[in-house]
Amino acid sequence: MAPTQQIQVLECCQVSPPTGSVPSTILPLTFLDIPWLNFLPSQPLFFYDFPHTTSYFNQTILSNFKISLSSTLQYYFPLAGNLIIPPQPNKPQISYTSGDSVSLTIAESTGDYNHLLSYHKKSVQDFHQLVPQLPQISDLVHVDQELKYSLLAVQITIFPECGVSIGFSKRHVVADERTFNNFLKTWAAIFRNGLELHLPVLNKNLPYYDRSVIYDTNGVESILWNQWCNQKSVPKLDPDNFSDMVRSTFVMGRPEMEVIRGWIMSLSKKLFGSAQLLLSPYVVTCSFIWVCWLKANMNYIEDPNEKMEPRYFGFIAGGITRLGYPVPINYVGNCIAFGRAMARTNELLGENGIVFAAKAIGDTIKELNEDALGGSENWILDWKVFHEPGLHINVTGSPKVDLYTLDFGWGRPKKIEEISIDKTSGVSLCESRDMIGGIEIGLALPLVKMEAFHVFYIEGLKNLH
Repeated sequence: MAPTQQIQVLECCQVSPPTGSVPSTILPLTFLDIPWLNFLPSQPLFFYDFPHTTSYFNQTILSNFKISLSSTLQYYFPLAGNLIIPPQPNKPQISYTSGDSVSLTIAESTGDYNHLLSYHKKSVQDFHQLVPQLPQISDLVHVDQELKYSLLAVQITIFPECGVSIGFSKRHVVADERTFNNFLKTWAAIFRNGLELHLPVLNKNLPYYDRSVIYDTNGVESILWNQWCNQKSVPKLDPDNFSDMVRSTFVMGRPEMEVIRGWIMSLSKKLFGSAQLLLSPYVVTCSFIWVCWLKANMNYIEDPNEKMEPRYFGFIAGGITRLGYPVPINYVGNCIAFGRAMARTNELLGENGIVFAAKAIGDTIKELNEDALGGSENWILDWKVFHEPGLHINVTGSPKVDLYTLDFGWGRPKKIEEISIDKTSGVSLCESRDMIGGIEIGLALPLVKMEAFHVFYIEGLKNLH
């Protein structure tokens, strides 16, 4: 599907924290940060209603947009800094030097704003133009010169008389979703109310940067560093041709979750005996997605050996309350664990596929609840499979991060998309905007596969009733 809009870049600029507000700082990477060196930048995109002209935006909004971003960066200064990758054996680190900045792009679109907000099939190329690009980290090992990579870029695009979109590209190595959500909420509050009015709130929960609160009790850091350094290059999935790829959003409501949950429970005793399955809304939703996605991506299997192939479902779990020791809630950095569930092809494609999927995902979450860092020495090796071609799926985002409350003064977002899934064969999850307890599921697939997924999704729900 060809792009349906044209983008005109109106301005490109750099936004720094206020002069002299932040000293030069070096932040070492903890073992919780290291695996994220292998990931493409995340690219969240927010749409807001804004029924005004571009000139109105430039005259009344743009200045405050820059000032409030600058004010926020003095508290979240690593986002304005750089990832420094020196020659080995020196280790990568995050560096902030006075004058470092975030790239900000102002653009105008001729696109159909309401079409982009829809939940149905849309060309992925229309969305690529609404997020800024960061240089991709690749082929970094065994280099003999220091490399520097920016960590955050921002783009705001005006759809005259209709709305605006705010798109980001962020390297996960600098901050997990919890941290980035705190940054966004702080920026939005300063934009609405000014820094002085927001300071009393901010001073009660200032970002915390002391890396010593993260304990490497299992000696994992050196293992992960060696694994990263021994890679021939950082693996990446980045399709060259997006012309046939589309995006769609599906919403899983609580009634549908209860139907799926009841169906799983009715069969679990027969399949697994007295074993108690963890059937949270997250597990139920992910199990259903996994089976529909695999069916949509897989042709009929004739090779009996192929039927026994393992298929992996990757996800992340909040670790700040699972580490076994206290970490300040305002800690800036990564504090999450990796989960990789496995089921075999014949299990997932069989008539009880959702039940096998639910057991695999639920058991993995149970293991993380008991020991979030168990197996952390294998995080890079285990997740290598998701950076390579293959019928494995990973989830980005979480329905527990309340992104739809992000208000810059224009009300709640009308729609949120995660653009990076176009390149990673991933699925994005966030809370539903309009359905209490619902989960929005974002996918990017070739058109034929998206249509197949839609059929499996709709028919699958019907067949469970």
